[in-house]
Amino acid sequence: MKPGIHPAYGPVVFRDKAAGYAFLTRSTLTSERTVTWEDGNTYPVVDVEISSASHPFYTGTARVLDTAGRVERFERRYGTREAG
Repeated sequence: MKPGIHPAYGPVVFRDKAAGYAFLTRSTLTSERTVTWEDGNTYPVVDVEISSASHPFYTGTARVLDTAGRVERFERRYGTREAG
């Protein structure tokens, strides 16, 4: 890697506002706001709208769409495709 062209990569706390969940990781994102983490150190904090703690897919609250009904309705309306 060329020196001097890459952004600084360091520890950052990402905080999910919807779930009240925070995690410490490394990122190139920075912020003027800081938070004191569990280890006693101060890190920049980035607030996010959604994370794995509040996303419907990961929490098990995702809705299942009726795709089979949509396919059948499409085939009734436009006919089925013939093989060959």
